[in-house]
Amino acid sequence: MPLSVAVAGASGYAGGELLRLLADHPDFVVTTVTAFSNAGQPLIAAQPHLRSLAHLTLVDTTPENLAGHDVVFLALPHGKSGAITAQLPEGTLVIDCGADHRLTSEQDWADFYGGDFFGAWTYGLPELVHADGSKQRDELVGATRIAVPGCNVTAITLGLAPGIQSGLLEPTDIVAVLAVGPSGAGKALKPELLASELMGSASAYGVGGVHRHTPEIRQNLAVAGGVGVTVSFTPVLVPMSRGILATSTAKLAPGATAASVRAAFENAYADEPFVHLLPAGQFPRTADTVGANVALIGLAVDEAAGRVVTITAIDNLVKGTAGAAVQSANLALGLAESAGLSVNGVAP
Repeated sequence: MPLSVAVAGASGYAGGELLRLLADHPDFVVTTVTAFSNAGQPLIAAQPHLRSLAHLTLVDTTPENLAGHDVVFLALPHGKSGAITAQLPEGTLVIDCGADHRLTSEQDWADFYGGDFFGAWTYGLPELVHADGSKQRDELVGATRIAVPGCNVTAITLGLAPGIQSGLLEPTDIVAVLAVGPSGAGKALKPELLASELMGSASAYGVGGVHRHTPEIRQNLAVAGGVGVTVSFTPVLVPMSRGILATSTAKLAPGATAASVRAAFENAYADEPFVHLLPAGQFPRTADTVGANVALIGLAVDEAAGRVVTITAIDNLVKGTAGAAVQSANLALGLAESAGLSVNGVAP
């Protein structure tokens, strides 16, 4: 019997991507969709591409409307989900795609977000390698409260964690520059996200260590075994609707070689269905990940600089958000991890 699902924030980009994946999931049926300002509208008015869900109407985002389902997915701005989740039944599987339950440090939350701190949930990045060599996947089995990572965080973490865990990369001088599509900023009308501002241009934001994903990156790499992790992370808006291309670099540790670094990544991701290390000399394009729950990683060693360079491509709305949420839900419920998810993108 299919499990009943509610999606909060269903009128936004992340909510729409969740619904696209859930519509074809063999074990889930979406019965409730909620919104704030768009409540009362047919879902199809906000998400005209979701024809199979045209029978649904957006209702108010309240604990009462979300309760009574087997699974609740939240795709809300930071600060909006914490109060709601506190009122949902303990037995309900709740997956938060926002930031409210990602950080373990209350001080980091205060420094980068502010407002009430709602506490950390089980982290929804199955492929994150721990210092002892285990994977975060093990923590997700049977979980009832799951926090999905930030999209930029996913790209950087997957691109560096195996090198940190193996001791082959230094954790204290990490630099990452990301080309990102504006869909990661949501549907809210902002001048810098208008087509006339984006087309033919690229612009950095969150410069100088102030981006809210920074402490989450540090947190993940510490889980992977990094001590004293420092990250300089700069996202750059580029004119593509979706996608992230993360160029992440770290210093080689003493004794590390190109061969040993590649072996560490191969060992970490050899059996992963949704993280693929490309052959030596090959590097991914964001276009190859559109619509797919996949992270593609290219790896090189800059011998002259003594640094490893990884290029990681993901679709920010799939592996970066909605796909990770569905993948984590599958693991929590004991379903096939790949249920409702595909590694195949859309081209051209």
